[in-house]
Amino acid sequence: MYNNNALIKAFLAATALPQHTIVQFGANDETVAQAALATDLSIGVTNEIGISADDVTQGATVDVVLCGIAEIKLGGTVVRGTKLTAGAGGLAVVGAAGNQAIGVALMSGVSGDIIPVLLTQSTI
Repeated sequence: MYNNNALIKAFLAATALPQHTIVQFGANDETVAQAALATDLSIGVTNEIGISADDVTQGATVDVVLCGIAEIKLGGTVVRGTKLTAGAGGLAVVGAAGNQAIGVALMSGVSGDIIPVLLTQSTI
């Protein structure tokens, strides 16, 4: 839809990871887990495939967009230009001072929408 992925990497999934959600490094090297707090060190966004719990037990990998423009699912109302951070379920929410940002919203939207985000990991 709006993807312009500059870098995608496959990681082992430590947990089930729905599509278009924010991830952080897992407990082990080469693994990722769902980011769910604004203070989590988010590294990227799952692509349109995601991964189920059954896939995790079979050692499947999940593709994570690390930079470029990715599609992200919102957990609240967002205005384009706003810096986004991880919220419950790995959904993107508006960030605040001291939060770990995953990127900048390129469109406005409401909870449940999937919008493009320019991935720019930083601290707000």
